[in-house]
Amino acid sequence: MKKGKHTQSSMKHLKEEDFEFFHYKDEVSRYFEFKNHDVYEIFFLISGKVTYLIEGKSYKMKTGDILLINSSELHKPVLESGEIYERIIIWIRPDFLYRHSSEKCDLTLCFNLALDNKHNLIRLNPEMLRTVRNAIVLLEQSCGTSEFGSHILKNAYLMEIIVYLNRYFISSASNGIELDISYNEKVDRLLSYINGSLSEKLTLDNLSARFFLNKYYLLHEFKKFTGYSLHQYILRKRLILAKSLLKEGKQINEVCEECGFGDYSNFIRAFSKAFGVSPKKYYKTDIH
Repeated sequence: MKKGKHTQSSMKHLKEEDFEFFHYKDEVSRYFEFKNHDVYEIFFLISGKVTYLIEGKSYKMKTGDILLINSSELHKPVLESGEIYERIIIWIRPDFLYRHSSEKCDLTLCFNLALDNKHNLIRLNPEMLRTVRNAIVLLEQSCGTSEFGSHILKNAYLMEIIVYLNRYFISSASNGIELDISYNEKVDRLLSYINGSLSEKLTLDNLSARFFLNKYYLLHEFKKFTGYSLHQYILRKRLILAKSLLKEGKQINEVCEECGFGDYSNFIRAFSKAFGVSPKKYYKTDIH
């Protein structure tokens, strides 16, 4: 477990750490443009006016709201100026949750349901919010000490948080949350198609013709609900898929083709720029 700021060094340490805890309080959004580090993310809003864009959905957040985000989901906050933006962010390695799960208690369930249902926002009832908030405070306090048994307490507090978040999804509680979620059905269908067709030629002309959308309308609405340009989104989703396929042991040339990169050299450059390592080195280091 590591507590600290979002820095390049902290990202590198994730391979050795089970989870990382961050507490920010500022007037700007400090986050990584391309956050895909094979982790689950818990975002807890303490204060500030922020709308979070995740895969085509716009979440207007309130104090105490929580977001569950998978590594494959592109996301971006949009802030209103004039207020302090305070939040807790926890990055968790999937292996950590797998180790603490059992046959009757899959701790990754809440993240999987958030992804499958395209519903990332959690708004707990007052009693459960107090419980989770208290566990977060205790977790943060434990992160700042190396006293005897501190690592056990850290894990225990995080497990408590995860259990309650899973209970929320299992109970299907909504608390009027849909009022603060907006999306464009056309963009939603477009995103579903893109994510299922990354090996194909996904040009603006092809997509606008397929979905009978004006090009300028498509580009405007896509950026509005995802926070990314069409080109940025497709490229990043292809790179996320490429990393996943390489981890499965697929050959680099196969991955290049399956992810829709028409040019091998462009694939090498894009992958290296995004992840700081070439596909070949990633394949050899992380797979073998």
